[in-house]
Amino acid sequence: MKTFDTIEQLQAQIGQEIGASNWLEISQERIQAFADATGDHQWIHLDEERARRESPWGTTIAHGYLTLSLLPQLNQQIMQLKGVKASINYGLDKLRFPAPVPSGSRVRSRLALASLKAQGDGRYLAKYTTTIEIEGGEKPACVAENLVVYLV
Repeated sequence: MKTFDTIEQLQAQIGQEIGASNWLEISQERIQAFADATGDHQWIHLDEERARRESPWGTTIAHGYLTLSLLPQLNQQIMQLKGVKASINYGLDKLRFPAPVPSGSRVRSRLALASLKAQGDGRYLAKYTTTIEIEGGEKPACVAENLVVYLV
């Protein structure tokens, strides 16, 4: 994990990759729990037998939004910014799901700082490019331009 003591130290990382998280297994149990939490019970996520027979992947796959929801957990393994009162999720500028995440596969996050701009009143808006990779996969599962507001 990289630790930045000041916002200025983080600003020096603009245009650079900060690092990668640990691998995380996406179990069928996690997929089921996400389906139950969101009410999205589509068969491609939950029906293992039907997925073996009918899906192009031969197995169930994680919800795209499940993959997206892992950004905070994975990105917190990559970096820490000290000297801030709060880090606030401000949303997304761009989001794509280039490849599905098969049940039982492992994913990790790669984090790069695209921009960091002062907004006044001790607020800074950071734009990160987060890429969720699938272990052994040719394409990423998710590429997101996620925004964070730092209060200093």
